[in-house]
Amino acid sequence: MNRRDALGIVTGAGIAAATPPPSSGMIYRTLGTTGVQVSAIGLGGYHIGEPDDPKVGVRLIRTALDRGINFLDNCWDYHDGESERRMGDALRDGYRQKAFLMTKFDSRTKQGTARQIDESLKRLQTDVIDLMQFHENIRLEDPDRFFEGPAEALLEAKKAGKIRYIGFTGHKDPIVHLRMLEQADAQGFHFDACQMPLNVMDAHFRSFACHVVPECVKRGIAVLGMKPMGNGNVLKSGVVTPIECLHYALTLPTSVVITGCERLEYLDQAFEAARTFKPMSSGQVEALLAKTKQAAMTGKFEPFKTTTIFDGTAQHPQWMA
Repeated sequence: MNRRDALGIVTGAGIAAATPPPSSGMIYRTLGTTGVQVSAIGLGGYHIGEPDDPKVGVRLIRTALDRGINFLDNCWDYHDGESERRMGDALRDGYRQKAFLMTKFDSRTKQGTARQIDESLKRLQTDVIDLMQFHENIRLEDPDRFFEGPAEALLEAKKAGKIRYIGFTGHKDPIVHLRMLEQADAQGFHFDACQMPLNVMDAHFRSFACHVVPECVKRGIAVLGMKPMGNGNVLKSGVVTPIECLHYALTLPTSVVITGCERLEYLDQAFEAARTFKPMSSGQVEALLAKTKQAAMTGKFEPFKTTTIFDGTAQHPQWMA
């Protein structure tokens, strides 16, 4: 990546504006063109299912909501539904009103999509999911399959009041995301959100920041950044700190940066990143990307792009039925 490309990630797409943080230290941004205010840092749902004791996950969710994070991420398949069940328990006793609730589905058929939406609603113990997303848009045929059934099921669920907004996710290659956007344009379909890996390694290798973010901004689609530390893999490079990773992702035109917090100290770290955040200058971005370039070029620290280890639907094809 040359200097112009590095700076273009920020200046070309536009640095995300941050509102003055409230007493909690959290930052809030508008979710695309929806008008909804969401916390700039979101709580990752997969990691909520990792502690052996379900009560730990519930405590983390409620602590995050009490302190100012209102964007909750989840998925129908995380830990065989356990992440959604824990989140559902956490959202009792008035906590549902504090949350903007997002989850994802895997099915590539209309019937399967409708079934997974209903199962998520039951597990999450709610009447409506704020944002429902098509999960793992990682194959070139996935955009075609989305419009062969799932899209219709989503629109019917939205009409029935089961979901409010629609998005899609993926972690493999920006080409697949771009194909989904092209297909949506051809179908006259508007996505409210798009989720993708955004981190200091991505800037150099199969870059979602370079190729997909500007297209989402152009269409008024909320950018949801995930894997700011690549499930810890980015940190293994030894060239960046967790706070640097979060500040970089927050500097991009993201509505939300989703980070996993299976322990309270990681949640504290997320709030510290929000409290100390100021949009990075182009010079600061350039310096940060310069020191990550060599480590990033082979994709070693983004195994979700180069291996199948993160491809849940590839390992469990029945989820797509």
